Amino acid sequence: MPRKNNAATRDNSLSDIPASEAQRLDKWLWAARFFKTRNLAAEAISGGKVHVGEQRVKPAKLVRPGVKIRIRRAHMEWEVVLQGISKQRRSPSEAALLYRETSESLANRETEARRRRVEKTEYVRGMGRPTKRDRRRLSDLMGR
Repeated sequence: MPRKNNAATRDNSLSDIPASEAQRLDKWLWAARFFKTRNLAAEAISGGKVHVGEQRVKPAKLVRPGVKIRIRRAHMEWEVVLQGISKQRRSPSEAALLYRETSESLANRETEARRRRVEKTEYVRGMGRPTKRDRRRLSDLMGR
C-alpha cells in the first residue's frame, strides 16, 4: 500500500479549527513551540512558570482564543494573547500565528536581552588553570 505524502495532504491553514474549540494548556504550549515536549510544558505549568489570567493553573486547563498567558522560561518572559488552536506541532512560522505577543512584553524582552549582552561583554575571564611550565616556575620560586 503506497504511503501518502504528508506535505501534500496536510492543510497548512489554521482556519479549519473553530474558534470556540478549547485545548489543554500543555498541548497548546507544545504546539506553539514554547516547549520542546508536552512533558516539559506540563512541568513548567505545575512549577508555576505559566499563568493564565494572572492565576496559576494545571496542565489540563482548557484554553480558548482571547486568553492572556504569561510564560517564564530561563531568563525570558512572554505575555501572549492566544489567537488560535492547533492539534499538531507545525513550523515555527505557523506556530507564531497561534498567539500575539503584547507590546509591553516585547519591549521587556528586548530590554532584558540588551542588558544581558552588556553583562556578557563586561565579564572578565580569569587566567585559567596554570600550565605545567607555570607550575614549575612557581615551584622553583617557592624553593620546593
